[in-house]
Amino acid sequence: MVRRTDWPGESGDSDLGPSEPPKRGRRGGGGRRRGSGEQDSGSPDPSRAGEGEPRAQGHPERESRREGRPEREADPAERARNICLRLLTGTPRTRQQLADALRKKEIPDEVAEEVLSRFEEVGLINDAAFADAWVESRHHGRGLARRALARELRTKGVDSATIDEAVGQLDSDQEEETARELVARKLRTTRGLDRDKRLRRLAGMLARKGYPEGMALRVVRQALEQEGEDVEELGFLGE
Repeated sequence: MVRRTDWPGESGDSDLGPSEPPKRGRRGGGGRRRGSGEQDSGSPDPSRAGEGEPRAQGHPERESRREGRPEREADPAERARNICLRLLTGTPRTRQQLADALRKKEIPDEVAEEVLSRFEEVGLINDAAFADAWVESRHHGRGLARRALARELRTKGVDSATIDEAVGQLDSDQEEETARELVARKLRTTRGLDRDKRLRRLAGMLARKGYPEGMALRVVRQALEQEGEDVEELGFLGE
């Protein structure tokens, strides 16, 4: 008996264009007639296979792969691991950032907790290392002070103890030295403005980067004084 999956029509070719015309001799008077002693095998005519017959359904697993949705993706833990690995590729993330991403993907909280804890165990998540690298990069790259760095780390879900330890890498002397470098680079763009306006602009720039008001005022006054500005009357930061 011929299986349906062996039929030529199962390849789908019969649906893509007109059927091949029957060969001469298959039907009509010119063809070979079946003798009276011959029995019909009951097998379908290969040239007619697939015509008018429903197409066989593919294997569910193959169909799932064809659609790009493997069965294992239905497992929430597997989905959670894949999401975390994809987000961690090339970019460090905090545990809270990953937890937020899993929640948006509707991963159950208990599954997310288990996967994130496992990632911490193997070192793929390390909030302390993330905070240290963040402070190093943002202070030297953007000139941010401890207060601004702590604020950024809080928005990324880093806990207070880890933040304090990370920003503690910067002492007051290093912070002030960075503030002086920032003012020196910005100072020339304020030349031609009156003294008070220069003061507000330079001190405002430091304030936005998280420098304390007292430090900002002192650094700006010293920079203006070195340029010959009279700063004796300047005693406070104004807007």
